[in-house]
Amino acid sequence: MAAPPDGPSLAAMPIPASIGIRSLGRLPRYVAQLERWREQGVTRISCTDLGDRLGHDPSMIRKDLAAAGAQGRPRAGYDLEGLLATLTSFLGRDRTDEAFLVGAGPLGRGLAGHLAEGGAGLRVVGVFDPEPRSGDRVGDLPVLEMAALPGLVARMHVRTAVLAVDPQRTAAVARDLSAAGITALWVVGPGIVDAGPGILVEQVDVLASLRRLRERMDDARPRREPRPDRTPWPRRR
Repeated sequence: MAAPPDGPSLAAMPIPASIGIRSLGRLPRYVAQLERWREQGVTRISCTDLGDRLGHDPSMIRKDLAAAGAQGRPRAGYDLEGLLATLTSFLGRDRTDEAFLVGAGPLGRGLAGHLAEGGAGLRVVGVFDPEPRSGDRVGDLPVLEMAALPGLVARMHVRTAVLAVDPQRTAAVARDLSAAGITALWVVGPGIVDAGPGILVEQVDVLASLRRLRERMDDARPRREPRPDRTPWPRRR
């Protein structure tokens, strides 16, 4: 079957024992492709279809799907709607967890707007900043100082935080969040994270990812042969 080209979700949940971290990281790509095919009216797919589209080995995809609880039929493949429902449930996209956002700068505000659109499994219910400005808000939420966070963690039973602060502050703020009772932390941006034991940490460094892409682009460019030396030989007198 011919199909079109490819496109965190973050669920505050421990990695299920049935699946490895690499397999878990591939599942959102499968979901994105399935959603594209559903929009085009596709009803059944195979691991070969996904492999051709995403550049993965079909046998690896089959193992990933089985680890998530999806079972296909030999020679018939998978019912697209059923597979999508299984993967969505496994990734926690059919539920929404509440989270605190720490960092009210441009990056934090952008993340808040993105999460507000839904689909990531997180709903921001509080915003904090190491240096809040008086009267500042992100959407409908006031920006609070960090000192208020431990009490609200205990009172609201929020266990997930999105961290988007200056790299110099990342390590210290991550430790403060862990001490306050946060058990799942999504760090967006560079900076060393050592939040201690008992906390799940996922970090995304967008600029580092861009640098890796540019390195791959440089590697993919054809190497130019050295230009021949056309300097004329000196004439004999």
